[in-house]
Amino acid sequence: MYSIEQTLAVIKRGAEEVLLEEDLVAKLKKKKPLVVKFGCDPTAPDIHLGHTVVINKLRQLQDLGHEIHFLIGNFTAQIGDPTGKNTTRPPLSTKEVEENAKTYQQQIFKILDREKTIIKRNGDWFDQMSASDVIKLASRQTVARMLERDDFSKRYKSGQGIAIHEFLYPLVQGYDSVEMKADIELGGTDQKFNLLMGRELQKQAGQEPQVIITMPLLAGLDGVKKMSKSANNYIGIEEPADEMFGKIMSISDELMWRYYELLSFKPMSEINYLKQAVADGYNPRDVKIALAKEIIARFHDEVAAEQAHQHFIDRFQKNQIPEDLPEETIQLEEDNMPIANVLKLAGLVSSTSEAIRMIKQGAVKINGDKVENPQLALKQKTSDIYQVGKRKFAKITLS
Repeated sequence: MYSIEQTLAVIKRGAEEVLLEEDLVAKLKKKKPLVVKFGCDPTAPDIHLGHTVVINKLRQLQDLGHEIHFLIGNFTAQIGDPTGKNTTRPPLSTKEVEENAKTYQQQIFKILDREKTIIKRNGDWFDQMSASDVIKLASRQTVARMLERDDFSKRYKSGQGIAIHEFLYPLVQGYDSVEMKADIELGGTDQKFNLLMGRELQKQAGQEPQVIITMPLLAGLDGVKKMSKSANNYIGIEEPADEMFGKIMSISDELMWRYYELLSFKPMSEINYLKQAVADGYNPRDVKIALAKEIIARFHDEVAAEQAHQHFIDRFQKNQIPEDLPEETIQLEEDNMPIANVLKLAGLVSSTSEAIRMIKQGAVKINGDKVENPQLALKQKTSDIYQVGKRKFAKITLS
């Protein structure tokens, strides 16, 4: 049985905020399983590693003995979450939502314990509501309160449209907490307004308000933008093991530690030991390999992880990389140098325009992975193998 201090340490690992921590302590002191809510609108068929940051935390809470209630937002998905959007998002059809929901359930059980996870759908209660019920729910908040939300406020001030149904989204998500009698709700930092709405509506309903745990948004492969398909900087959990391995190996050494904190199930004491080992001269590449194998074993299996590692070695240590691989160290004047500049400084191209042209032709690779974005910004404290065309190679260290 975990002590409250041990439980708090697990919960707070990697979390952005716990609101309110004193409420969480009070709930834990009751020494009974807490109802942990996480809602997910099935708006796309696949889950990437960015999505798993919150799901990993759910698994940790599950291992602590708490009840995970995974809410499929089959009703809210048809409204469209306006969070972070500067235009009204078109709602999905019922058929699209149902197809995506099936895929989500298959994928989340690669992390969560199927036998201990309760699946719910908010359509089960919202589809039963009358128009009068919806109007009563809408009366719980004012337009002024809704405009406190950052994205609504920006759109309103800039004269961009806000559809009436978008104001309903935070209320509907918040009301889910009332129906589920949630003790804890998890979400990304961009969901904070919606999560707080759940606390507010629970108070109005005479319930003990839920504790909110917000998790950070995972940076994608570029180390800058949040991981997303639209930014093409993501790692899908159902991608082939070799692709996953190559993508994980392409992240910067600095970003690797953030991935360890948010994606690895290793205890922080072990991660801190690895950090110190790297500081003392241990090759960060080997630490990154361990991370890649852990993640691939989770979503495929250990055999696939070992094979992906071997294929990586075969590609980069036996076949493609020449024995006399030139090494270059480039001192960046500032972080986030464009890749075209790096390739020119390393002597792999004669000009930045040639670099951009080669990238567009698909002839530039980093650690064997094709570079598709000519505007890719590279960060300091990385050491990777760059390839231009079939014959130009260099190991470039950015300091």
